[in-house]
Parts: sequence; structure tokens; C-alpha cells
Amino acid sequence: MVTGNFTIVVEFILLGLTSRQDLQILLFIVFLTCYIVSLIGNIVIIWISSTNPRLHTPMYFFLRNLSFLDIWYTSCVVPKMLINFLLVKKTISYNGCVTQMFIHMTLGGTECCLLLSMAYDRYVAICSPLRYTNIMHPTFCIRMAAASWFAGIVDSVVNTVYTLQLPFCGANVVDHFFCEMPTLLELACADTSLNKTFLFFWAIVIGVIPFFVILITYVNIIIKIRTTTGRRKAFSTCASHVIVVALFYGTVFFIYLRPGRIHVSSYDIMATLFYSVITPMLNPLIYTLRNKDVKLALKETTGKKIVLWRK
Repeated sequence: MVTGNFTIVVEFILLGLTSRQDLQILLFIVFLTCYIVSLIGNIVIIWISSTNPRLHTPMYFFLRNLSFLDIWYTSCVVPKMLINFLLVKKTISYNGCVTQMFIHMTLGGTECCLLLSMAYDRYVAICSPLRYTNIMHPTFCIRMAAASWFAGIVDSVVNTVYTLQLPFCGANVVDHFFCEMPTLLELACADTSLNKTFLFFWAIVIGVIPFFVILITYVNIIIKIRTTTGRRKAFSTCASHVIVVALFYGTVFFIYLRPGRIHVSSYDIMATLFYSVITPMLNPLIYTLRNKDVKLALKETTGKKIVLWRK
């Protein structure tokens, strides 16, 4: 749309993962499979932890929240990416781009804080087992989860509002497979240094601080448990969460903790792909494969279903 001497952007062109047409169908199949596995895995986690009394504990309350979050986290990115694999002209409207960016940042910020809540739950369970029930009571858990969602929404609202104040009046080619904020800032026809500084600041507040608190939490666990057997048991209890934290924070920091001009490269796209698509798929696998309670609950529930079906 032309206004005066400027062309106002009403849609963006997404370059996607590759320009090679021969790879489009292969990538479509690969990421469709990843998306289906992610949906099934996270839905199973929510279902099994909600229906089995064995899993009605604070740990699985937070895990249900994480699975619910991951379903939407991957769903705000993958369906559009799959559609674009089958199209010649890969476009997204301005409003659609802003909506995708807002939802993605909200869920990403929420996950940063939710992982911190899960770490605190493990700390109390290991270091104060006799007080665990009193400390991690349902109301407190709900407040922690609500605070995580609130922090993610505030982070997204503030950064999105600042981004919407920028004019997009020419370049509309997004060198990415979805509308991620750092990439979009490169297309604005105005000085974006303040926006990038603000984005970096919020990455510190909602990303780095929770990450270091998680590290401190696990260091305290190691210090307080002095026996080899106790540490081995603690590691077994916390290993799944440590793996998830490492996978998620590692790639998020690579994208958002770079002040100044952001040069989008294939490494940036792969990092974003990992924490937006791959990690939500791996989370339920990590928690189920390493968790005896979940595997036992699955066997019990599926066993009952088979018995009822035979009757």
C-alpha cells in the first residue's frame, strides 16, 4: 500500500528454511512428523498426569502447564511453516505476523519462568521433604504458574508495543520461517537501537535471571546433599529438568542475548528451529523416558483401557 512517498508493508514474504524446491516436500514430511509427535507426546502428558492419582503432585502440575504451553508454542509456528512448504509464494499478513510474534514471545517468556518454578519444586522436594506438602500446596503452585504466565504476557506486550511503533515502509522479505522479533526489527525503516536494547534488557530479566536462579538452586542441592547415594538420587530426580533447561535456555540465549545489530544467519534460524519446534517435541520424551512414575502410570492407564475394551 502506497502512502505519500512510502510503501506501507501490508504483508511479509517468508523465505523459510530453504529455496530449493526439491527439498520442500521432504521438509514438509519431516516437520509434520515432528509436529504430530509433539502434539501426541504433550497431550499424553496432560492426560496421564490429570487422570492418574499417582501424578496429582506439584511436580506434575507444573509439567502439565509446560506441556500445555509447548502445544501452543509449536502450534503458533509449525502449521504456517508446513503450509508454506507447499506454496510458491510464502506470505503472511502484517496482522498475522504481529500475532505470531506476540504469541511466540509470550509463550517463550512464560516457559523461562515456568522452568524456574519447576526447579524450585525440585529443590523443596529434595532439601525439605518433610515440609514439601506444606510449602508446595495447590494454591501456591497455582500462583507460581499464574506469575509465570503474567511475566510472559508482560514481556510480550511491552516488546510488541515498541515494535508496532516502528514504520515498515519498504523491505518485506523476512529471512526466516516465521515472524520472530529480532528478525522483524531488521526490516524497520527507522532506528531500532532502542528496541534492541529494550529486547536485550527483557531477555536479561526474564531469561538470564531465572536461569542463574535455577543454577544456584541446583548448586544448593549438591551442597546440601553430601552423600554419594543422595546426590545420585537427587541427580536422577532432577536430570530430566536439567536437560530441558539446557536445551531451551542454550538456544534462546543464542538468539536474544546479542545487543546491537542482529545479523540473521543460518545458525540463528537453526537455533530458533530447535527451541521452537524440536524442544517442545523432546520435552515429553525426556520426561517420560526418564521418569518411572510416568511410565508406571502409562502402563496402569493403558492396561485398564485394554481390560475395559476386552469386556
